[in-house]
Amino acid sequence: MCANVLGELACEIMRCERCGLSQTRRNAVPGEGPEDARIMMIGEAPGGAEDLAGRPFVGRAGAILNRALLLAGLSRDEIFITNIVKCRPPGNRRPSRDEIRACMPYLRRQIEIIRPSAICLLGNVPAKAVLGVQGVTALRGRIFGDLYLITFHPAAVMRNMDRMELFVSDLAKLRKMVSNHAC
Repeated sequence: MCANVLGELACEIMRCERCGLSQTRRNAVPGEGPEDARIMMIGEAPGGAEDLAGRPFVGRAGAILNRALLLAGLSRDEIFITNIVKCRPPGNRRPSRDEIRACMPYLRRQIEIIRPSAICLLGNVPAKAVLGVQGVTALRGRIFGDLYLITFHPAAVMRNMDRMELFVSDLAKLRKMVSNHAC
């Protein structure tokens, strides 16, 4: 697993004890995907299924994400998927400011290593942590700095399936962002 720079970072994340979440996690969830991914997706934090598997978006929200990616013409295999915090907050609560602050250097390094053409921020926590903005309902579908696209978190779509069409539309916009960078 530590065969390349991204793998070395993942190993560092799995040993991390920068905050109290390291005491309650089963597995850290560094993220997964190719080192040369053109798209990066950033969620909030691992949930219960992710904590067990050590992989991002493998639970019910992951099933929604997979379905939306397919409908938008994207392949999960070509995307690097991670979270703002790499360990599950107890009870699936939102991560605290200190927990986010402890994990942000890892996320910044992942972005530096991968150098994606587009970064999709899934929900308010990533939008606030990365761009300092919130209000995903009003901001979804908007592109910031030619690199970041804000959309719903798949768990929010799961709670309100009426959002699925908008979510898929946003992911299709992400695909267009990447194809525009290829020109």
